[in-house]
This record gives sequence, structure tokens and C-alpha cells, in this order.
Amino acid sequence: MTQPQYDPKQWWVGEVLYQAYPRSFMDSDGDGVGDLQGIIDRLDHLAGLGIRGLWLSPITVSPNADFGYDVADYYDVDPSLGTLRDLDALVTAAAARGIGVIMDLVPNHTSIEHPWFEASRSSRDHPKRDWYVWADPAPDGGPPNNWVSVFGGPAWTLDEPTGQYYLHNFLDMQPDLNWWNEEVREQFDRIFRYWFDSGVSGFRIDVAHMVIKDSDLRDNPPATDADSLMDQMRGQRQEFNSNRPEVHEVHRRWRELADSYDPPKVLIGETFVEKLEDLFPYFGAVGDELHLDFNIPFAHAPFDAAALADMIERTEGAMPAAGTPVWTGSNHDISRFPTRWADGDPDRARAALMMLLTLRGTTVLYEGDEIGMVDTAVPREELVDPVGIRFFPYAGRDPVRTPMQWANAPGGGFTTPEARPWLRFGDLTCNVADQDGDPDSMLSLTRDLIALRRTHPDLRTGAWMRLDAPADGLAYRRGDATIVLLNLGDAPATVAGIDGEILIGTRRARDGERVTGSITLAPAEGAVLKA
Repeated sequence: MTQPQYDPKQWWVGEVLYQAYPRSFMDSDGDGVGDLQGIIDRLDHLAGLGIRGLWLSPITVSPNADFGYDVADYYDVDPSLGTLRDLDALVTAAAARGIGVIMDLVPNHTSIEHPWFEASRSSRDHPKRDWYVWADPAPDGGPPNNWVSVFGGPAWTLDEPTGQYYLHNFLDMQPDLNWWNEEVREQFDRIFRYWFDSGVSGFRIDVAHMVIKDSDLRDNPPATDADSLMDQMRGQRQEFNSNRPEVHEVHRRWRELADSYDPPKVLIGETFVEKLEDLFPYFGAVGDELHLDFNIPFAHAPFDAAALADMIERTEGAMPAAGTPVWTGSNHDISRFPTRWADGDPDRARAALMMLLTLRGTTVLYEGDEIGMVDTAVPREELVDPVGIRFFPYAGRDPVRTPMQWANAPGGGFTTPEARPWLRFGDLTCNVADQDGDPDSMLSLTRDLIALRRTHPDLRTGAWMRLDAPADGLAYRRGDATIVLLNLGDAPATVAGIDGEILIGTRRARDGERVTGSITLAPAEGAVLKA
């Protein structure tokens, strides 16, 4: 088994990163909305987990039509979350704990309230007109082409004063920038440097795969039965407004800039592709594009041993030599893995967590994963997510954005007892305080798995190799002497040919157990063994 070769300067390789949704992580001032000071107040929790990097969902100035993903100023912090001074304090306090702060960058589009767009729409002759994607109406006066928005409806809105349509692949309040324009590229070079020079350790890049559109604005072809479910729902294959080959030139430019720092700044792509084979080009054939790219097809795979093993094996087989796989089960846009994979079953959630924290590469946990938080049902009258409101009851992101559950008490440990949180709480019986001192809790399992990963080179950077397993079993070797066994079925499973010692089991009573010849795992049980 050939061991991967890593650049030691790439500090994120083999590490665990953590996504905090700032509005929901911790409220320091009692207004019901989380903030940067709240994150500072909870840094010891992240340090105790063993987190190496903290990704913050957008904190820049925004009217919050899409809660930060509609940026009105790339150079400042939204007042609802804090100030630049607060961010500096967070970067400093996190660094003191060995944690790098990773910001969210939204380069595909801005807010309709951004001064760039206000200037762009003021006149067809304005110098910033070409900073956005404008086009004349079709001969019938309708949109320039057939593109549809990710959030539903046409991807074009007519600006009556200037007689042209502007493109928005998301809300009509999120106009798309024109990345064919060199001035736009140069402006984002400055944005990168501004934050990197301030001490930020990298960026997670929103919809990194979409920033370039077809220069001729050609119609997308109709979807066929061979296309993804999402394309079939849209009625078209996103051939000309997503995953364009020209986007890789932009990513190489970003990579060169990020690597010019010592240590390099990490670039994490939200590469929301629906086919696994479309993921790997975003790493670059020689490791010259984005350092990390989210494997969304893996996150959307069923919690089935054969399906997951196939997904992992295909990822390992196609990953460029200089690439690092990224594994995540939850984020602010998709259902939490204790709900989507485990259906609320704590044992299945523990098995899923063990899988995520023992695969090769970099793992990203979403706030609450460490305690097994599940999706929260939010009544229609309380929805704030524009997607959830538009598509109720079929889609929406509010259920995965509810406040972090710190304690089973009024305010949930998130805010003051009398404050009303911006979104309702989930089941507060699942909380950090109650799990903190319990060696059998999900929180303790998370800490111990990350600690094991830190101290065992096999789990940190060792190669991955699939092993034979029963029908509902997922088995693999990491490095030279570490084996991971997971029973994802509903019946006991016996794995033969196993000799060693259980380092950590999802059932902690088995820690330290010697195994000779075979091991039987209960339903939804997992174990990490020293072979």
C-alpha cells in the first residue's frame, strides 16, 4: 500500500476543521443572534475537541436576504455580528489555541445593495456596467436565455430603466458578477490579500464551480433521464452556467496567490457538483487549483455500507496525487448527518461519526455534529430562509441552522433566558453541558477520535485501503497497522481475519479489548483497531 506524500506546509492535511454558523453558534449580547464575541467565548470548546481550523459562514456586511451570501461590503464585518476589532480578537484568540480562522468568500454574486451593482445599474455607460452579467432581452422581450435560478424561477430580472436583464443564479437580490472582466478578478485579488494580510488562514469559497458562465450565454439543453435529479427538476442540464472549463483558470490564479504566503492559506471549494467524476478537476491535475473541495456526492450518498464503500473507493482512486480528500456529513445547506444518515438513531450517528473521523484527508464537522444534533422542525410561520419559504414543505435550510445547544436550560446556553433566538431551539436534551462529563457520550467520542487521529500517523496521513467485510459492513485499513470496522446493518455482523486491539469503539466498554481471529459487531457498532 503506497503512502501518500504531503507537503508539510499544508497544515490542514489530516486535520479536523469545524464550521460555525455565526448567527447560531453563541449570542454574547442577548439579542437572540449569535456573534463574533460569542464565538470567542466558546473557543475553548473547539480547542477541547482538537479542532485545527474554524470556518465561519459569511460575516461580511449584508442585508441578509440570503443571510450573508448577499454581500454588500467585502471589507467589513456585518454590524449584527460584530466589528473588525472583534474579528481581530477572534483571530488572535483562536491562534493562541492553535486554530486558524477561515472566512467564507462569495465571489459569484453580490447583494443588489452593493455599491458596485448600484453603480453598474445606474447607466449602460457606467465603467462598472460590465462588472455584472447584463444582456439584452430576447426578440420576444423575455429573458436572454432559458437559464433558471438555483432557487427557482428564471435566472434573469429586467432592469426597466436601462432596458436590459441582469443575471442572478440565486435570488434576484443576488446579481452575478462577470468574471470575464479583468477588473473583477483584480478586485478579488485585493480582497484575498486584505483578509490574508489581516491574519485569516484561508477561505471557503461559495459556489466555486459557478463563477464563470458561457460567454455567449447559450441556452442550457433540456434534461434527460440520464441527468441528475436536480437537473431533471430544473428541466435543464446546467451546461452553460455551471462547471465551465474556463473556471479552472480563475482557481489557478487564486491558488498562486494563496500559496504565496508562508504558511500557505487554505482554499476550500464549495464544489456543489452532483456527479462524483465532476469533483476531481477542481483540485487541478498537478495540485494547482483549490486545496480542498467538498465531496457533496459522498454527503448525499445513502447510509449503506456498499454505497459508501464504493463512493470512498472511487474518490480515492480518482483523487489527484497532490489532492486531499474532504469528508463532511452536514453543513448549513444540507440535512444533518444524525438525521439524514442515522434517522435520529444515536448508535447509527456514532458509527457515522467514526467513519467521518477515520477516513484519509481532512474532515469538516458542522456545529452540533459533535453532540449528535438533529434537524429541527420549523413551522411555516417561523421560516426565514427564502428557499424554505418558497418551496415549503419540500425544501429549506432553517432546520439545520437552529442555535447550538449548549445546555438544557432557558436560552439553551446560547442566549439569555429571556431572549428570543432568531430561530427556535431543537431538542435541548441533546446538549454540550450534559455530554461534557459523560465518557460514553457523542461529545466524548468526538474528542477521543480526534485525539487518536492526532497521535496515530496511520489515521492522520496513512493511505486508505478497502477490506473485505460482510454485506452490511464497511471495513478499511489506514496506513500500516490501523483497521476501521463498521457494521451499518440491523443485525450482528462478524468480520473474520482480524487480530488486534480495539483502540476506540462506538460502544466504549469494548475499548482495549483484544481481538483474535474474528470480531462480532452489534448493529450500528464500529471499532478502530490496532492490527
